[in-house]
Amino acid sequence: MRRQAAAILSQLGRALAPSEQLASNNLKVALVRGFADDANLKKTAFYDFHVAHGGKMVPFAGWSMPIQYKDSIMDSTQHCRKGAALFDVAHMCGLTLKGPDAISFLETLVVGDIAGLKDGTGSLSCFTNEKGGIIDDTVITRVAADELYIVVNAGCRDKDLAHLNKHLSAYQAKGKKVSMTVHDERALLALQGPAAAPTLQALTKEDLSKMYFSNFKRFDVKGIPVWVTRTGYTGEDGFEISVPNTHAVQLAEALVSNSAVKLAGLGARDSLRLEAGLCLYGNDLNEDITPIEAGLAWGVGKRRR
Repeated sequence: MRRQAAAILSQLGRALAPSEQLASNNLKVALVRGFADDANLKKTAFYDFHVAHGGKMVPFAGWSMPIQYKDSIMDSTQHCRKGAALFDVAHMCGLTLKGPDAISFLETLVVGDIAGLKDGTGSLSCFTNEKGGIIDDTVITRVAADELYIVVNAGCRDKDLAHLNKHLSAYQAKGKKVSMTVHDERALLALQGPAAAPTLQALTKEDLSKMYFSNFKRFDVKGIPVWVTRTGYTGEDGFEISVPNTHAVQLAEALVSNSAVKLAGLGARDSLRLEAGLCLYGNDLNEDITPIEAGLAWGVGKRRR
């Protein structure tokens, strides 16, 4: 297995331009330190789908994830810029806070102005510790006045949930009404690139021309009920699709049946996010760096300053 890891790392280095190689540094470290038998790793609902499509599986944040497929990382990166790429991001943790006190509770833990969001819109924010350091960066969507949908990083899942549960218990003990649900029953796909919108539009009756950046909607795709955000996970325009595990592969197959769509892995994800200037937790962000020091002052709501 270690020889396989070495071969993948070698290809990763050859596939990326010098600037893009920087984005893969953390990924390489994770591979070297954490390469293990797949049996010891968690698998998303798409694992067999990845293997069947030639995915090269590697350990990432405790999960077995594809670093690339049959094409090179460079080819995958460039295709996402010109067409559409489909990423498995089901290793990330989705959760919901519900109740009349959900927003006020979350604002005790993050720096964003969640109360100021309109229903059906979201924003990047950060969980911070008592020193102002970043516990994790997250995308928070205000579904309704009493419902929030949150996605946190896979590598920070355990500490994020512990942090949330600790403060949630204390908040509930004060008589506040808020509950949390972790969506392990759902998978998450990111359809990214300039061809993402027409590809998804062909599979749904929802008018995506009226779904703008940071919007959230629930609708059917190929008869499958999904939750969709439009945040551009890779820096390209795109949609993040939360789907029940039971229909996850069915949806992925429908999306890749379009010739404009190719599967993409962690290698392309890193190069695309670096190109877009998006922060990577553990590299640009950690518990000793504040949102201001990380250049994320724009994510601190004016009402919260």
